[in-house]
Amino acid sequence: MSILRRMFEAAVETAKPSLCLPPALPAPPPGRTLVIGAGKAAAAMARSVEDNWTGPLSGLVVTRYGHSVPTRRIEVAEAAHPVPDAAGAAAAARMIEMLGTVGPDDLVLCLISGGGSALLACPAPDITLTEKQSLTGALLRSGAAIGEINCVRKHLSAVKGGRLAALAAPARLVTLAISDVPGDDPSVIASGPTVPDPTTLDEARGVLAKYGITPSPAIAARLIDPAAETPKTLSQAEYHLIATPQRSLEAAALVAARAGFMPLLLGDALEGEAREMAKVMAGIVRSIRAHQQPVPMPAVILSGGEATVTIRGIGKGGPNAEFALALALALKDTQGVDAIACDTDGIDGTEDNAGALITPDTLERARSRGLHAEDYLRENDSYGFFNALGDLVKIGPTLTNVNDFRAILVR
Repeated sequence: MSILRRMFEAAVETAKPSLCLPPALPAPPPGRTLVIGAGKAAAAMARSVEDNWTGPLSGLVVTRYGHSVPTRRIEVAEAAHPVPDAAGAAAAARMIEMLGTVGPDDLVLCLISGGGSALLACPAPDITLTEKQSLTGALLRSGAAIGEINCVRKHLSAVKGGRLAALAAPARLVTLAISDVPGDDPSVIASGPTVPDPTTLDEARGVLAKYGITPSPAIAARLIDPAAETPKTLSQAEYHLIATPQRSLEAAALVAARAGFMPLLLGDALEGEAREMAKVMAGIVRSIRAHQQPVPMPAVILSGGEATVTIRGIGKGGPNAEFALALALALKDTQGVDAIACDTDGIDGTEDNAGALITPDTLERARSRGLHAEDYLRENDSYGFFNALGDLVKIGPTLTNVNDFRAILVR
């Protein structure tokens, strides 16, 4: 199993701010530099800026509870994820106040990473935080894709969907971003607070209709108000991706190749229900074992993106552990197959694990303990299943985030 852990560690290390951020820093401005930002990597990114910056520096970033690191000049606030809370709203309000003091000679350096959508929570004036929390929870439970969730979020926010960039004028605005979304679309990463938004009010209404979600009267009214449309053009903003899921998958593939496994990269943008994704992956495994196609054994199947879970049961567990459980069932004790599925931020959903591991004897070991895998999957209790087997991956916050990482070894 060590090769699986080494691949995961390589994927995470490639996206660490201390490695990927310094080369992307802009030159200091004539005036002052204000640092703002949000995301699971925001504190580590702020620390990297401090370690590599000459000249005056101040600012505020917000990260998830437990993802902070010590800083000297840039304040770090912590807030809730994935459902926003009052701490995130307060931090966003303070950032807006800070942006009101910048001038044309100043630089606003914005540090963005996955999770920023929930952490940078500043509801539009006619929307309450409680209403936004309720709607966010409903979207998360519905199984909606991250792009769909963010489309709605942007149209209910005072800072998302390019609105933060508009507040930074007339200063120069430079965004450094770590992507956690399929396709690395800047308008989707943390709901694109510093880039133009291509989504529309009509699309946001369509998302709620698609998943049968009835919004509050205030939200419904905003989503039909033309004045609530997001900015479609911005002039003063620069945007640089400093880490992406693809680069992390390539780092993992290099580890696999050096260990004698043929890498098969399925892409960094896979989306969909975790259990359905697992069925597809199991089919590829069977093809490799039976026909040496699309690659010969020994092989490793690598993929990224964002799996989702439509919650129907009462158990615990995020999309990566649910993928692993569904994969174990789909493989049905197939010999010679090991796998890991983890979130690169170190937290799978809302639990304390990054994900889970499976081995050729996962189901056999479960049966010997009286554990019925099908029942655990039905209840969305992948955490309970792998916890009982001792196969949860627990590493704590990694202080970066390039989304899901999946590796399947076929020996």
